[in-house]
Amino acid sequence: MTRIAVVEKDKCFHTKCADLCIKVCPVNRTGKECIVLDDEKKAKIDESLCTGCGICPKRCPFDAIHVINLPEALDKPPIHRHGGDGFSLFNLPTPIFGKVVGILGRNGIGKSTAIKVLSGILKPNLGRDEEATHDELISYFKGTEAQIFFEKVKKGEIIASYKPQQVDLIPKQVKGKVRKILEKVDEKKELEKIAKELEIEEILDNDISKISGGELQRVAIAAASLKKANFYVFDEPTSYLDVKQRVKVSKFIRKLADEKTAVMVVEHDLIILDYMTELIHIMYGEEGAYGIVSLPKTTRVGINIYLSGYMKEENIRFRDREIKFETRPPSKGKETPVITGWNKIEKKLGKFNLASGEGSLRRHDVTGILGPNGIGKTTFVKILAGETKPDSGEIMQNVKVSYKPQYLESNSSDMVATVLKDAISKYDVQLIRPLQIKPLMLKKLNELSGGELQRVAIAECLSRPAELYLLDEPSAYLDVEQRLKVSRIIRDFMEQKGTSALIVDHDLLFIDYISSNLIVFDGIPARKGSVTGPFPMMEGMNNFLGDLNLTFRRDPESRRPRANKPGSQMDRKQKSEGKLYYI
Repeated sequence: MTRIAVVEKDKCFHTKCADLCIKVCPVNRTGKECIVLDDEKKAKIDESLCTGCGICPKRCPFDAIHVINLPEALDKPPIHRHGGDGFSLFNLPTPIFGKVVGILGRNGIGKSTAIKVLSGILKPNLGRDEEATHDELISYFKGTEAQIFFEKVKKGEIIASYKPQQVDLIPKQVKGKVRKILEKVDEKKELEKIAKELEIEEILDNDISKISGGELQRVAIAAASLKKANFYVFDEPTSYLDVKQRVKVSKFIRKLADEKTAVMVVEHDLIILDYMTELIHIMYGEEGAYGIVSLPKTTRVGINIYLSGYMKEENIRFRDREIKFETRPPSKGKETPVITGWNKIEKKLGKFNLASGEGSLRRHDVTGILGPNGIGKTTFVKILAGETKPDSGEIMQNVKVSYKPQYLESNSSDMVATVLKDAISKYDVQLIRPLQIKPLMLKKLNELSGGELQRVAIAECLSRPAELYLLDEPSAYLDVEQRLKVSRIIRDFMEQKGTSALIVDHDLLFIDYISSNLIVFDGIPARKGSVTGPFPMMEGMNNFLGDLNLTFRRDPESRRPRANKPGSQMDRKQKSEGKLYYI
């Protein structure tokens, strides 16, 4: 294959463009049928007739068409293709027994497709209209580790257990108490042990529909790991989890890998991916069109290659710019005016008590908020916004707040263009284009993926008039590149508008990249929370990491923060010097 032509069916609206692609196609003008409408009245392209002129992708108003000249190194057909002119996946990541293998790449380039093929959920077709046989797959991967894997699949020696990405759908698919649900899949008879390790003992007798996103995530991880399998697959296992839970889940997943068991993980939190895995595959390509899986690389080297955007051995550049990190915490320039502040706030909600010291927020600042789930972060923000009144203490001045909640409603049938009407008219350059909202305009909210819905919610939040913008977990469902792009958009937006932002998130790399200072919450989840700060980044991170027993250093090549191995020379040195954050 030298060229593929792809139509994203969910973006194709032929009645709204008057079949423009069919009319402008030079091949169609000669009387041949290169582009036609299929049975669903969506554009369909005949690749054997397509000349790769590039006219239809440029003229399509919905960015639904992709015509791509593939890298010369692709000398095989795709391992799987969705339909005759749908998404194509080339190659597969390789499970390795005794190791945790990670997959790193943007959204929409086939990561979930790849692990579904390996898990046996999706039968690959080698780009044809029929499923491939085991012998064909063994031949396709001849001479590679994947050949051995598919030979084991053929013999029935691979038993896979798969943890899906969207855990928020679980309550719609299963009903009942958490304990009963987990007992049904407990093939190892280790429910009590694993429940303790994942800290879900207290919710076992709760109804699955009444637990939080973080609890759902850990229940899903428990369900996958309770099955007797020798190949465990976890698709984004840290969504909704706080930092401490992410570290514990990482250790739990690492322990599953032994000489008889392989583990594979898709993860966008780079610090956790680095902490959890030994090898990674980079996936690159074009969103919605095709994805290519690289050869495995050691985790540190692979992440640095991904950030650089260039694979030297393959001589492939998959991004036109390098992602760089600052070599030290963001420093304060001249002090800007205070927009709001607080002093000795206290609030009691049922059995939960929230208390604060004294602090303030300044104009232009982006302040990160770190702390466990259930510690009062959202309550504190609502007090600042004037939506909740404190029992005691003082708010210096109430400010107008725009709030993006953690959990996003996706049941609405409103069009994205309707929801973002104000943002489109006012902030096309600052928000709509960089957040890649244009291809989503004619979609309904209930048709969006998690990442698409997140980007729309961020754009809606930032487009509202406010002095203080609060975004609760804006990195959820976003890939690594989108997370870092969102952080730049938010920082630039605050500077241009002379406003401030509070960012609640559990991705430490995202917080490191976006924040000028930190507010740290500690206490006992669901019982008491204490607000401290804002602090400069170094001081705030030291306060936060002390409870995690973790230290961080800068990678010498990419300058990204990396967790030190517990007990390592660098870990001991930084702890002895009281410098838990990067040095």
